[in-house]
Amino acid sequence: MGGGGGKGEKARQAARPARVRLWVARASTVLLWTCVVHLAAYRELWAPSVLTRWPGCLSQPPVVVRRPSEAVATADGETAAAAAVALPPKRIYKNNGYLMVSCNGGLNQMRAAICDMVTIARYLNVTLIVPELDKTSFWADPSEFQDIFDVDYFIASLRDEVRILKELPPRLKRRVEMGFLRSMPPISWSDISYYRYQILPLIRKHKVLHLNRTDARLANNGLPMEIQKLRCRVNYGALRFTPEIEKVGRHLIQVLRRNGPFVVLHLRYEMDMLAFSGCTHGCSNEEAEELTRMRYAYPWWKEKVIDSNAKRKDGLCPLTPEETAMVLKALDIDRSYQIYIAAGEIFGGQRRMAALTSAYPNVVRKETLLPSDISLFQNHSSQMAALDYMVSLESDIFIPTYDGNMAKVVEGHRRYLGFKKTVLLDRKLIVELVDQYKNGTLSWTDFSSTVKASHTSRMGEPSRRQMIPDKPKEEDYFYANPHECLHQPDDLSIL
Repeated sequence: MGGGGGKGEKARQAARPARVRLWVARASTVLLWTCVVHLAAYRELWAPSVLTRWPGCLSQPPVVVRRPSEAVATADGETAAAAAVALPPKRIYKNNGYLMVSCNGGLNQMRAAICDMVTIARYLNVTLIVPELDKTSFWADPSEFQDIFDVDYFIASLRDEVRILKELPPRLKRRVEMGFLRSMPPISWSDISYYRYQILPLIRKHKVLHLNRTDARLANNGLPMEIQKLRCRVNYGALRFTPEIEKVGRHLIQVLRRNGPFVVLHLRYEMDMLAFSGCTHGCSNEEAEELTRMRYAYPWWKEKVIDSNAKRKDGLCPLTPEETAMVLKALDIDRSYQIYIAAGEIFGGQRRMAALTSAYPNVVRKETLLPSDISLFQNHSSQMAALDYMVSLESDIFIPTYDGNMAKVVEGHRRYLGFKKTVLLDRKLIVELVDQYKNGTLSWTDFSSTVKASHTSRMGEPSRRQMIPDKPKEEDYFYANPHECLHQPDDLSIL
């Protein structure tokens, strides 16, 4: 019995290390999985940058996104599901805080601002909240971001650059709702160092920063190439319209194409444009007084006393419909072409449009081409502008009569699509020629030949932006000619 007890004791002693090793192995496994779970949960906040450079290290596999209800019409009228888009893995970075932005202005002013704000958020390594659109401007459009742009695609397509959320996390959202929010307008035309040294410290301090104005807040020039290219990527890739807008936009383009070539005329002769600019050439005294009253009614329109004649002679007024008709004829635009009016209601109505419709009988608008479809977007000026934007990109010729935001952004987008023909009118020269023709000192032949000769190099061909140090408002706008993003010769001259 004594010998047997000794053997049992030895067996128990031999088994003890094995049990300890088993316990250690199990505990280590549990601990390892706990670490992995926590790592996965918090990786977006503190993952080391060295890991993000290598595929498979805290990265995610590509995601395939399909747009629900999206369809592409084929030649025989049938529809096919749109191709799925494979998205890159998320970029992982230490989040420095949250950036909220409220865009101001019309659709295309806000579009450019969104591109700038995404780029700034990426550079500062912050989380961007989906931008708020302007609802208090002249147009009073109540549309939200998701009513105009495909918000899910916008967020997902930029996931390898910047984290974008539809709203703040709950705790921070409650703080903002209680009024704890730092809000400010950034300085116009700032370079990226301003955002790094002035804005980023505020975001780190307050956790959330709200930029309440976004128009022209990033410089045109002097920025790193990767920043300029990201602005283009957002504009031409991430910002696509909702399926509902794109469906109607494609239908408009199909109807126009069935009827032959078409010119998009961005005829900026709406009441708000004339009141803001103070341009009253061709208006009656009553109309001029009405425009003046409107200008004084909006306190944020700073310029009140305006010399319309002087401004027109300096080329700072939109061309009138009558002047535009003369230019189209001088440029030998075929009378049979469709002239699509991409604009709101023309001030003066049919009386002011008579010269244009007489010269070009096929003047059309989206409201006349697809009245039932367009009615869905009535009273939503930005959604209506989105339809005009789509048609403008696809037109045979695009001619803006004033260099506003839509004119500039569409010009740049058409360059990106292969330098599609865009006639950039020299308004100062044109009004001088028009006046000479009307007072009998210039023949029609000379008028036409001069207009054609002066615009041979103003057709949206490859060129480099004109840069004017310390005068960003006077130099070429980045989004009108983003030459850093275009395939063009290196030895180009400035337009």
